[in-house]
Amino acid sequence: MGGQPAAPVIDTHVMLCDGDKILLSQRGGPYGHGRWHMPSGKLDQGEPLPDGAARELFEETGITVDPTDLELVQVVHHRQDDEVERIGFFFLAVEWEGEPVNKEPEKCMALTWFTVHELPKDIIEYPQAGLLGYLKGTSPFSSHNRQ
Repeated sequence: MGGQPAAPVIDTHVMLCDGDKILLSQRGGPYGHGRWHMPSGKLDQGEPLPDGAARELFEETGITVDPTDLELVQVVHHRQDDEVERIGFFFLAVEWEGEPVNKEPEKCMALTWFTVHELPKDIIEYPQAGLLGYLKGTSPFSSHNRQ
């Protein structure tokens, strides 16, 4: 029962937390325009997952984090559409250097701290699956938009 091997896009997401607050960014690009998600991006070829997560966090927010300080807390297998599947690795960061600044204003409308008790209602579903999976502590793996 062989099939074609999957070739999913590998994403990293960083939950930058300060006590019970988490940093979210508001999308300015076409995907999820005006909605919220965590700093995230695609893993580069040959790049270790924590390094890619730290790189994306810095590129988007100016926050520096040691990749060894990132804790993998959730994995989400996401079906974007009939052609594209994604696997998102969600990392928790509680130690970092710097203050968040919007380094990609063409892609990001705002960076805002929210308490985990009062999250915005319009978080993009894919990153929301990882965030809620972590906050609820049910399982380190979840699927989104799968049949």
